[in-house]
Amino acid sequence: MLQAVSVAATLVGCLFVSVSSAAEPTRFLRFQKGETIAYGVIDGEDVHQLDGDLFGEWSRTGTTHALSDVKVLIPCQPTQVFALAGNYRSHLSDGTIPPKFRIPQPFTKNLSCLTSHGEPIVIPEDATVVHYEAEMVIVIGKKCSKVSRDDALDYVLGVTCGNDVSERVWQNGENVKDVQWWRAKGADTFGPVGPYILSGVDYSQLTLRLVLNGETRQEEKTDHLIHDVPGTVSFMSRYVTLQPGDLIFTGTPGKTKVIKAGDTVEVHLDDMVLRNPVK
Repeated sequence: MLQAVSVAATLVGCLFVSVSSAAEPTRFLRFQKGETIAYGVIDGEDVHQLDGDLFGEWSRTGTTHALSDVKVLIPCQPTQVFALAGNYRSHLSDGTIPPKFRIPQPFTKNLSCLTSHGEPIVIPEDATVVHYEAEMVIVIGKKCSKVSRDDALDYVLGVTCGNDVSERVWQNGENVKDVQWWRAKGADTFGPVGPYILSGVDYSQLTLRLVLNGETRQEEKTDHLIHDVPGTVSFMSRYVTLQPGDLIFTGTPGKTKVIKAGDTVEVHLDDMVLRNPVK
């Protein structure tokens, strides 16, 4: 899953924003250079390699790489991947909140669904109706169990872009609807994430967009989430211990449409762009 990405034309030009001071947002990249896999902090067109544990104690090594010279990897190594159903009013049938969505409604996605920026979304041969779903994804920063809403953000490292790719017939079809969404939302490559982790920003004030073949198809501010980042993390931690690096897809806005082989799908979260071709 952690394969090379052609970064020279895409990363330097549009994905990364300079981090010039500790007071500004920080962008953490997981990358490979030669035989070395490491985390780094993005600064303009460079990435400063880190030593230690991103989810614990870390420091800069003094080694700097050009972004065009590294492979971009899945931004962390989660033990669990969750996603929320029905977390924007605009995604619900009539814009009202049914009783069941008055609390967060998480489900699990298979770890093998994760794929990195630039790698293809591969549609299974027997799939028929596959949709994009642009989402902001929470990255848990430290072990989290039974935390309060007020304390929840202390357990969040940051956010990244995600695409909760969904096969609608397997999910909702009349004749072949599965009991669980294990393949409808968890098939291999159905969970693109990345390219980096954005930390130190207001997660309720970001703009989420889906761009298909250059045309914007979804756009909404993250302050429209029914269950925001601290509320989601607090609620889930009552029942499931969240581990460092775990991911929570926070739901998609508006209406979704079909993707097919040959398409290029982009998820934008402010200046961050996750781009994947479809095969």
